[in-house]
Amino acid sequence: MWLCRSGLIKMKFIFITLFPEFIADACNFSIIKRGREAGLFTVQSINPRDFTTDNHRTVDDTPCGGGAGMVLKVEPFFAALAAARALAPDALVVALTPAGEVLGQPRVEQLAHAQQDIIFLCGHYEGFDQRILDQADLKISIGDYVLTGGEMPALVMLDTLIRFIPGVLGKSESAMEESFSNNLLEYPQYTRPIEYQGKTVPDILLSGDHAKIKQWRLKEAIRTTYLLRPDLLAKANLSKGEGKLFLEVVAETKDKTNE
Repeated sequence: MWLCRSGLIKMKFIFITLFPEFIADACNFSIIKRGREAGLFTVQSINPRDFTTDNHRTVDDTPCGGGAGMVLKVEPFFAALAAARALAPDALVVALTPAGEVLGQPRVEQLAHAQQDIIFLCGHYEGFDQRILDQADLKISIGDYVLTGGEMPALVMLDTLIRFIPGVLGKSESAMEESFSNNLLEYPQYTRPIEYQGKTVPDILLSGDHAKIKQWRLKEAIRTTYLLRPDLLAKANLSKGEGKLFLEVVAETKDKTNE
């Protein structure tokens, strides 16, 4: 990390990937593109194939001990990692692997607030030689399912992290108000028209009473979480007032069920 001309900390994100075009294309849209072009962070890719010495630019080999598939080789990935560390000496090395910690909002916020450059190790085929994984400071999974490679999980991490960089989102409070803040899903959102096909915007949102609107949104966030992801509520650090709203939601839900 370092300071850009605006005085904000500018983070480096370096992808070690066999498919740098995949990263470049994905970073050329929406918020990622705007933040990158504004100079709030940088995205760079390093291809381990560039460090191979044979004509076929081989980056994988058969597994020792036998078995199906191919394993990513130590030499080109070590060389690519050395090149990445030369660009970002204090970077955190994150390996995207099914054996990693499942990514959640608390980890996202911890990494974002650390403002540390990140090197993503993106695997393919049957995965990394263990000696490559041993170079990682952190191993991350984005869920219990199989993907073709580590590029999409790494891009997911990038997207979650840059939202905390000042200036990336339109409003400074946006990242904190969105889903999973305090382990709550987001409250329902509405915009114009006020009425459409008989469905209307809740009157409270049109009242202009910001205190009541804030209270309504909090209660609806609790309601949405209770109905769709009750597991998250066990992790939520609800205040006394929020706990009261939760009890109201539970009672209202039971009443509706008994109707």
